[in-house]
Amino acid sequence: MSNKPIIGITMGDAAGVGPEIIIKSLENKELKEQSIPVVIGDLKILQRVAELLNSSITFKKVTQNDEFPEMDDPNMVYCVDLDLLPADLKYGQVSSEAGHGSFEFLRTAIELANEKKINAICTAPLNKEALHKGGHLYPGHTEILAELTNTSNFSMMLSSPKLKVIHVTTHIGLKDAIDRIEPERVYDVIKMAHETLHKSGIDTPKIAVCGINPHAGENRLFGYGEEEEKVIPGVERAQKEGIEVQGPLPADTLFFRAVRGDFDIVVAMYHDQGHGPIKVLGLDAGVNITVGLPIIRTSVDHGTAFDIAGQGIADEKSMLEAMRQAIELAPK
Repeated sequence: MSNKPIIGITMGDAAGVGPEIIIKSLENKELKEQSIPVVIGDLKILQRVAELLNSSITFKKVTQNDEFPEMDDPNMVYCVDLDLLPADLKYGQVSSEAGHGSFEFLRTAIELANEKKINAICTAPLNKEALHKGGHLYPGHTEILAELTNTSNFSMMLSSPKLKVIHVTTHIGLKDAIDRIEPERVYDVIKMAHETLHKSGIDTPKIAVCGINPHAGENRLFGYGEEEEKVIPGVERAQKEGIEVQGPLPADTLFFRAVRGDFDIVVAMYHDQGHGPIKVLGLDAGVNITVGLPIIRTSVDHGTAFDIAGQGIADEKSMLEAMRQAIELAPK
C-alpha cells in the first residue's frame, strides 16, 4: 500500500481544455512517481481527447469505494467515472450538460476529500455560464468549495514563481467590492496569508497590503477616506499580533516591489487589482490556491479556452504547476 499523496483531479468543463491539459500533465512521469493521481470526471471524454492527442496513457475506471492507496501503478491513470456527459459533447460550446458535469465532478471530489480518501483537490477550469445553465448558480469554484465544506472565512490566493497575491474580495462588481471591504476582513486575509506562508516554510512572511484608491488615497486626496476606515484598522491589528505587514500602499508600485523581492505576498482589495499583475507575468505559470478551507485545493489560473478546445494545442504548464503545488501542500 502506497503512502504517496492521493490527488483528486476534477475535469472541469469537458467542452473546454480541461481534459486535454489533464492528459498532457499526467504524461509527466515525475508527477506519478510523487503521487497517485485520480481523475474525477467522464472516462469516455478523457479517452476521446487522449485519442485526439495520440496519447499513450492507459485509463482504468474506478469507483468512490475503491481503496486508492492500493492503486499505485505509474503506468495507469485512474478515473472515477461519473458518466454524465454525451459522447458527442461539442468542443468550445456552452452547454448545461457540461456545466452540471463540472459541478458534480467537484462535488464528488469534495466528498472524497471530506472522507479522507484523497489528500488534495486540483481543479481544471469550469465555465460560469455553463455552470449556471446546468442549474448551479455559483460565481465559481471557490464559492462551491466554501459552501460544501461549510467554510465562511476563505480567500483566493494566486501563486506564480515571482509573485503571490491573496484577495480581500473576488467575484463581485467593483462597487460591491468596495462596500464589502471591512477592517475585520482585511485582518482575516492578512492572517490567512501569514499562516499559509508560515506553513510553507517562511518563518516571518513579509506582507504588503494594497490601497483601494489611487496612491492609497494619499491622505484623503483621492476617495472618501476608505483606506483610513476600511484598511488601516485591519493592518494595525495584525501588526499588534507580531505579523510583519505594511500598508495600505499604492498598488501601481507595490506589485513591482513585490516582484523585486521586497515582499512575500500582496493583499489585493479586489479581483482585477490582484489578477492583473499575476496574469501579466504569464498565464502558464499561475496557480490558484483556495486558502482557509479544511482541504487543500489548487487550480489553474486560466479559463476553459473554448476558442482552442479540441485542437490539441492547449498549454498544460499551469495545470502541471497546480498538480505540483497540490502534491507539495497535501498532508502526508
